[in-house]
Amino acid sequence: MNKVAFFDTKPYDKIYFEALKDEYGIEIEYFESKLSPKSAVMAKGSRAVVAFVNDDISKETIGVLKENGVEIIAMRCAGYNNIELSALGDIAAVRVPEYSPHAIAEHALALLLTLVRKTHKAYIRTRDSNFSLNGFVGFDLHGKTVGVIGTGKIGATFIEICRGLGMNVIAYDPYPSLGYLEYVPLEELFARSDVISLHCPLTSETYHIINSYSLKMMKDKVIILNTSRGALIDSEALIDGIKSGKVGGAGLDVYEEENEFFYEDLSESILKDDVLSRLIMMPNVLITSHQAFLTHEALKRIAEITLGNLRCFFDGKPLENEIVTKKKTVV
Repeated sequence: MNKVAFFDTKPYDKIYFEALKDEYGIEIEYFESKLSPKSAVMAKGSRAVVAFVNDDISKETIGVLKENGVEIIAMRCAGYNNIELSALGDIAAVRVPEYSPHAIAEHALALLLTLVRKTHKAYIRTRDSNFSLNGFVGFDLHGKTVGVIGTGKIGATFIEICRGLGMNVIAYDPYPSLGYLEYVPLEELFARSDVISLHCPLTSETYHIINSYSLKMMKDKVIILNTSRGALIDSEALIDGIKSGKVGGAGLDVYEEENEFFYEDLSESILKDDVLSRLIMMPNVLITSHQAFLTHEALKRIAEITLGNLRCFFDGKPLENEIVTKKKTVV
């Protein structure tokens, strides 16, 4: 059997990979540590590592992996902006380009409905036998305009959900793909939208796409949702927008500096991030810990595709989900 080192292991990861690994003829050694220059040495004796979105896959980490005989990095997620691609050299890298667009899109809707109807606050209040409705006035989503940035499979699924709610949908994507949809320039989307939802990858073009300049173009009390990548939003600018009243609410499943915090229990610690602390304390901000992917269907699919990617590599077959680099071409 081919041995694989699995980093940043959580209990739910192990359940789904353990159930399928024998089917793919793969032996897995699990580590709770995130992949980093210090922990990479633990991959010694493994042909592959399985990594996640917040692992440190820098030049230094890749160098240690090479020294210890690792031949391939398998990301068990869609994003790979944490990989220093120029350092890969002969090491292959694969990812899970899609697993369940419904999981992400439905979580974005959950954030939106919770913000708009304040159900999280109502739950806490009624547990204390306080049945007052003061401060719970929301608004109908029906008839409102939602601007969707990025219309890949997740964005398209979110659009269908919003259309089902009777919302007007406009979108921005440099590569329009949905013929039935009204695509508009980014500035127009900012100006017309009551709700803005981000469903685009993190690139040099989308980095801080929500910033102090773009916020000025938006409607007052706009709702902003982000279930993609934290660095799509300039968090300081978002805080200023919330304090000024420009932003009526924010639903965030990701955060720009989440690596040290998300997926960990820090309930007995002092949160050493003033920006995140301020966001959490704001009454119209709802933050979840990068959990949009966390459904049974998505976790099973992630395990299947990740193990399938590794099986193809070990068998010398073309890598359908290989990450493109300047030195490599996706087959």
